[in-house]
Amino acid sequence: MTKITHYQWKCFSIEEQSHLLPDGREIAFTTLIHPGAVVIIPIDSNGNLVMVHQYRPAVKRWLLEFPAGTIEPNEDILMSAQRELAEETNLAAKQWHLLGELLPVPGFCDETQYLYVVKELTPTQGKLDDDEIIDVVTFSVAEIEQKIIDNQIQDNKTLAAFLKARLLGFI
Repeated sequence: MTKITHYQWKCFSIEEQSHLLPDGREIAFTTLIHPGAVVIIPIDSNGNLVMVHQYRPAVKRWLLEFPAGTIEPNEDILMSAQRELAEETNLAAKQWHLLGELLPVPGFCDETQYLYVVKELTPTQGKLDDDEIIDVVTFSVAEIEQKIIDNQIQDNKTLAAFLKARLLGFI
């Protein structure tokens, strides 16, 4: 079977192609093709974490998240993270630490999310995307942990990035 593109929208597509499973069976499998994304945990000089309170039309509600965004075509991953940090928070950072990668929905999507912790924040000018409504907020680690307990933070990339940063000793 050749690759069939069922749908194309912006930089995303839904594609079907044959896939050989580890047990030798060949199946037709449909995948949401995603260019990848970056997730940034900004830590200010007081040790507080910068988040965005963002309206998400897909779920029709406001979410607390770390700044994040889709990697543009042919864009360097670090450059994408720097762009997204500026766009969503009007901040730049001098220290960048790559924490690793997440696979948010590997059952049907090939997206990889690249996680960063950033420090030494300075103001800069960013421009939100047309569909973004964002308030920048800052919380202590204890406040974020309480918000997680109280189910006020539900975004999976934010939860996973926070856990990874915590386990690696960044927060």
